[in-house]
Amino acid sequence: MQGRAGAERGQRVERDRCGGEARRDLPAGPLPYAILCLLRVRSWTTYELAKQVQRSLSWFWPRAERKLYEEPKRLVADGLATASAESTGKRPKTVYAITDAGRDELRRWLDEPSAPRAGEFEAMIKVFFADAGSIDQLRTTLRRVAEEATQRIEALGELTAGIAVEPTFPERLHLNALTVRLQLDQELSILDWARWADAQVASWAATDDPGDWDTRAQLAATVADCRTASRAVGP
Repeated sequence: MQGRAGAERGQRVERDRCGGEARRDLPAGPLPYAILCLLRVRSWTTYELAKQVQRSLSWFWPRAERKLYEEPKRLVADGLATASAESTGKRPKTVYAITDAGRDELRRWLDEPSAPRAGEFEAMIKVFFADAGSIDQLRTTLRRVAEEATQRIEALGELTAGIAVEPTFPERLHLNALTVRLQLDQELSILDWARWADAQVASWAATDDPGDWDTRAQLAATVADCRTASRAVGP
């Protein structure tokens, strides 16, 4: 017989509590569950789902729009969502809704440990390997990081102000307040770092020669800050 680990790696087949239909496990990753979360809030077309993801989840979980259009069909095949043909005037559309099995699967997922945080930050690759270019290139990268953070803070402020005045889902406003605060703190941290880094680099002779800049002192200060923070949040 196949061991438990092997079964979990493969496509396990289990019985759907609601319909008795056999369904395969969902693919790894949070995408199907993010779609289920949105379907729990209300029914959507794939176009509406994609726009809602870009408007809200993309702040902390960016995804290619193409994948967002594909996933609801898989959820229907797995018995976790339904698809209904409707029309607006003469224009047909497919509206997706969550099933009882989908709600059960969502509750099960909420109990699982989340995957470690991951993010892509192309500008940091350029900073990390800045010694392949010039000081001007490095400072330009840092200034662009600061500009982007400033723009995102402004956009976040406008979005939050709109939600506070006319919330689309008022019953979920408290959860919006929790998540938007973290996003703001992250953008402020990036902005502060970019300005600090630009000020430090201004004294360097070249990207491969920091001149009199005390690298070891900076590293020692970072280690001290890490240890202070660890003690503050330790057991």
